[in-house]
Amino acid sequence: MQQKKSSTRLFVIVARSAPIAVIFRRGPSKQVLLIKWNLEDDTLEIGQWFKARIYERRCDLSPEGEMLLYFAADWRKPYESWSAVSRPPYLSSLALWPKGDGWGGGGQFYTRERILLNHRDGELQLAQEFWVPKWMSIGQFGDRPGWGEDEPVWFARLQRDGWKLVSYPTKTKDEWGAKAMVEFDPPIRWQKSHPQNASGFALQMSIVGIHEVDGPWYLIEHSVVEKNGNATNIGRSDWADWSPAGDLLFTQGGSLFRLRCSHGGLASIESREQIADFSELRFQQCEAPAEARIWPSKRSR
Repeated sequence: MQQKKSSTRLFVIVARSAPIAVIFRRGPSKQVLLIKWNLEDDTLEIGQWFKARIYERRCDLSPEGEMLLYFAADWRKPYESWSAVSRPPYLSSLALWPKGDGWGGGGQFYTRERILLNHRDGELQLAQEFWVPKWMSIGQFGDRPGWGEDEPVWFARLQRDGWKLVSYPTKTKDEWGAKAMVEFDPPIRWQKSHPQNASGFALQMSIVGIHEVDGPWYLIEHSVVEKNGNATNIGRSDWADWSPAGDLLFTQGGSLFRLRCSHGGLASIESREQIADFSELRFQQCEAPAEARIWPSKRSR
């Protein structure tokens, strides 16, 4: 059966100290492809496919983008679910911590040399045959490690990366059989100022609901808001952020887009450039090269 283009979801994590990002291309839901993205010239490196569910909002990149911490589950023995470290754009594990359930998992690169795992006390033992170099330390994430789902890791990463929570629901609409399982009133809304503060632009992410029938788990809309209150609506979109240079980056319908910023202003949304369309990609077996199966050196590149 031919896969519908709209079933392809793209989620991106941008490294905080380098113009590098990773793209999680998901579709069907238990097939994930990792792609490395150079934000300076928009070159893309297709990496490794993975037949399991990756919870991308519980993942994180090391500051320079050379290591990925991710949470995955195939719900099969011996691990059921686990957190692991890999070298993008590959998912072959350098270290793996069994989890066993869907609570918590993943975590955060506090620094390049310190990982905070969202695991309970009894879930910090590495699986056999895996190891962590002496220069890397492992701690626990948050005040109640090992619990929660995408939140708190996702929200903590948003805050760290410059987003501010500007509205939170005072009520929800839960209606059995409705198009969306939960609707938020008002939406959960995050906002991130443009890197060039003088521009006055801010990017807003609005989480309007959860679990749409035959749709995404998160119902998310993005818009660009100006000081005067005018807004440019991007509409339903899986992810958006500012590039280090101030361009607007976003994903929609399995495609990756860039909207240029010039002289402190954004072009019209109709002027967006399509960087790539990943919707037609299909699973291919791929082995990680030898250099992706070893830890990087202590000194950052």
